[in-house]
Amino acid sequence: MIVDYRAYTFKPGTIPAFYEMFEKDGLEPQRRILGNFIGMYRTEVGNVNEVIHMWGYENALERDRRRTELYEDPVFADYVVRARELIVAQDVRTLIPAPFNPK
Repeated sequence: MIVDYRAYTFKPGTIPAFYEMFEKDGLEPQRRILGNFIGMYRTEVGNVNEVIHMWGYENALERDRRRTELYEDPVFADYVVRARELIVAQDVRTLIPAPFNPK
């Protein structure tokens, strides 16, 4: 499995609004299309305006296929327009497991 690591830095004070928007509008289409939602985390020490969420995929081809499908979904497209208004920076990484990671 590979992990799509997505860290977003938000305007100060907007994480609660983002959480509400994500849970109400963003989570359903992503769960339906992307599948393996590993979780969402807020940074408590360091950049306190950062939220990280991660999604698991069998491989890079599956990730590309599912993300292409996600961006064609009108509900997700509307959510992204509104969420971007709160975001000031993003860091997206593909994490490849070490050979000894648990399955």
